[in-house]
Amino acid sequence: MTSVRVATYNIHKGVQGLGLARRLEIHNLVHAVEQFDADIVCLQEVRRHNRKMERLFTRWPELDQAGYLSPEGYESVYRTNAVTRHGEHGNALLSRWPVIASGHSDVSDHRFEQRGLLHAELLVEGQSVHVIVVHLGLIHASRERQVQRLGQFIEEQVPPEAPLVVAGDFNDWGAQLLRPMSRMNLHTFEGIRLATFPSRLPLLHLDRIYVRGMRLVSAHVPHGKAWSRMSDHLPLIAELGL
Repeated sequence: MTSVRVATYNIHKGVQGLGLARRLEIHNLVHAVEQFDADIVCLQEVRRHNRKMERLFTRWPELDQAGYLSPEGYESVYRTNAVTRHGEHGNALLSRWPVIASGHSDVSDHRFEQRGLLHAELLVEGQSVHVIVVHLGLIHASRERQVQRLGQFIEEQVPPEAPLVVAGDFNDWGAQLLRPMSRMNLHTFEGIRLATFPSRLPLLHLDRIYVRGMRLVSAHVPHGKAWSRMSDHLPLIAELGL
C-alpha cells in the first residue's frame, strides 16, 4: 500500500487581523506548508494578486501565493473562484507528484458568493489519482446544490475506478453533507474530533478530506499559538492508503 499524505488549509488570503492590526502572514505560511511534509496540499482563499494589499505591505511576494507557497520540487496549480475590485482569489493545489491535467468548474450559486472546484489529475507511483479542491458557500441550501454539481462533475470528469480525493473548506457547520457525499461513495473521518474553526478556539469541523477508492488511515489538526495566528482556520492533515 502506498501512503499518501494530504493536507487542506484555508489560508485566509495570507493576511490576518483588521485595520491597523492587519498583518501579513504569507511568509509564515511558507514554513507551515513545509511542516506538513504532505504529498498533496489543498489550499483555499489563495490570492493570485491584489493591488490594494500589494500597496499596503512592502514585503508582499512578487509571485502569486500558490507559487510562493509551493515547496521546492512541487508543482502548483491555481484556479480563480472570485474576481474582486482589487484582484482575484481561488483554490490551489501543491503536489509532490506530477500533475497530468487540471481544470476548473464554477459552482457559484448566487451573485454574492463566487465559488469553484479545482480539479487535478496526478500520477502517484504510476497510478492516476484525481483530486478536487473545494470551497463551498455559507448558506446550507447553496452547499447542497453545490454538492449536487460536484457529483455531476465527478461523473463527467473522473473515471469510476480512479482513486479520488475531495478536500477543502466545506463550511458544513452541522455535518449535513456527510450523507449526500456518502451517496457518491465519498467517505471521511468520523467519530474523531477534527475541529478547524475558528483557529483560536476550534469548535467547528469545517475542513474535510473525503476519499473514494482509497483507505482512510489517520488524521490530525495541529494546534498552538503560531497556528492560531496564521489564519482563521487550522489545517487538517490526513494519511491515506492507495
